[in-house]
Amino acid sequence: MSEFERLGVSKKLVQRLGELEIETPTEVQEQAIPFLLEDGSDFVCQAQTGTGKTAAFGLPLLMKVNPEDGRPQALILAPTRELVQQIAKQIFRFTKHFGRVFAEPIFGGGPIDEQKTALKRKTHIIVATPGRLMDLIEADAIDLSQVKHVVLDEADEMLSMGWKEALNSIIIHLRNRDAMWLFSATIPKGIQDIITNYMSHNCRQVRIDKENVVNRAISHQCILCDIEDKVHKIVEFLDGQDEAQGLVFCRTKAGAINLAKDLDGEGFDAADLQGDLSQKDREKVMRSFKKKRIQVLVATDVAARGIDVQDLGFVIHHQLPEQTEQYIHRSGRTARAGKSGVSLALIAGRDRKRMRELEKELGISFDLIG
Repeated sequence: MSEFERLGVSKKLVQRLGELEIETPTEVQEQAIPFLLEDGSDFVCQAQTGTGKTAAFGLPLLMKVNPEDGRPQALILAPTRELVQQIAKQIFRFTKHFGRVFAEPIFGGGPIDEQKTALKRKTHIIVATPGRLMDLIEADAIDLSQVKHVVLDEADEMLSMGWKEALNSIIIHLRNRDAMWLFSATIPKGIQDIITNYMSHNCRQVRIDKENVVNRAISHQCILCDIEDKVHKIVEFLDGQDEAQGLVFCRTKAGAINLAKDLDGEGFDAADLQGDLSQKDREKVMRSFKKKRIQVLVATDVAARGIDVQDLGFVIHHQLPEQTEQYIHRSGRTARAGKSGVSLALIAGRDRKRMRELEKELGISFDLIG
């Protein structure tokens, strides 16, 4: 018996997981899947991005929907267009041997009339951003009367993006729901309010410790340098990466734009991804990156939300983030699917103290290079 079968996952789904080279459950999946399959009531999981949450809730949802009923029976809410598309795509991948279960992505920035038409087809699972879902609810263009299970993925990110009122309205609208499954990296007051107001008082709650979600296949490295030497140090590092792709994180939009120009001027295929880009330009950059026409993507944390690109060889932190969760989120972009990767921090001034804090909090060690 495979490890996923032991958790209760059906043989047809396990067969597909094997083809996708997903054979060992993550800690999140170990904690979530048996409960969601056997009990399925309200569930709260505090876990970081990149810990296998999509399979943790996606596999149980697939096993709970009735393929013969073409109306939406489950709703997944996520903060960004990219994450919505990523979740819907992953659920579709799981269904190869499972049967005709359909997930429909709904998000802002796409033609709403086309999405209204798509929802007239057989749809079992809706994956949506809160804003566009509210648009469809207010237009009476979506039937949520049969939704029994609602998932809030990256719930704290949805709150930080200003979706609190929309989330409250959506949850109230789902009068026939049987259960809500909430996944969040942190539990701020706004998330605790949702748990208190809309979930059972004795709902199952699990927390995946930070120490258990840091991918041990990541090599954490650092370069000590002055601020004015950072571009030069990045160039030296990239010279040794052959054709490996990676992400460079900057704290500001201007920083991302300027660094991308500097790297492009040094002969690297680089582009920036930041909040001032139009949706059309953002999609163009991401297409080029996924097709490996761009080697280095320089992004802000906000703009990088929801990005899912496989086989990234490295992540570079132009500055260390202030939040520990953000470092986990950034570095977790590399070393996926059993591969190794590098998380490189450029350390100048006060970042040295921040680096030591991260080592202590996460149980990692930065190796000095360069």
